[in-house]
Amino acid sequence: MKRIMILAAFAILAASCGPRAGKNAEAEAQADSTATKLTEMEQKRIEEPEFDIITSKGTMRVKLYSKTPKHRDNFVKLVKEKFYDGVRFHRVIEGFMIQTGDPYSRDTAKIDLWGQGGPDYTVPAEFVNEYWHKKGALAAARRGDMANPTKASSGSQFYIVHDENACLHLDGQYSIFGEVTEGLEVIDKIAAVDVDRYDRPYEDVFITEIRPVYVEPVQPAADSTAVEPADTTKAE
Repeated sequence: MKRIMILAAFAILAASCGPRAGKNAEAEAQADSTATKLTEMEQKRIEEPEFDIITSKGTMRVKLYSKTPKHRDNFVKLVKEKFYDGVRFHRVIEGFMIQTGDPYSRDTAKIDLWGQGGPDYTVPAEFVNEYWHKKGALAAARRGDMANPTKASSGSQFYIVHDENACLHLDGQYSIFGEVTEGLEVIDKIAAVDVDRYDRPYEDVFITEIRPVYVEPVQPAADSTAVEPADTTKAE
């Protein structure tokens, strides 16, 4: 009889623990899945960082591409150095593209040199078939083929596509490394300014600053299936 009572007690204990154990396992699996997703999101932010390009005509948010890491990393480095702060859009062609990134363009006394400046290095070409000259695409400027048969990119100058139909012939010729995700209307505003015969705007259009976009990590939601601690207080 005593043995039967012990076995019954074990059966009751197992029955009471079973569902709770199942819920805990499910909660742990869900937590692991959430952690994996958060890790993937963080990795995505590193591989395709976002920046706000703040100009005198408004702000454009851009995303850099993961499959052009040399251009991405170079852009990130230059932003950290505040290389682009105060440079002009020195070449603007409505219905084609707007170009910037030349440090000479900060100085009107060097206007004849605009378009020739940059750091003392180039970036190896990175052509990726899935990236094309759509409106808002960021692509690196470069010297012509005769002087630059490997199509290496300028160390700092880049352009943003205004009209994709006018730029499609540039696919596979210039390295595309990002795109505007917000603020496409700012491209229109810059492209619409009056320019001289050298495509230099009469009106100064500056990059005031380029800021990294920091996104707060998403925290996992509280687990409603977690076992709550027992209340150890005593009623008086």
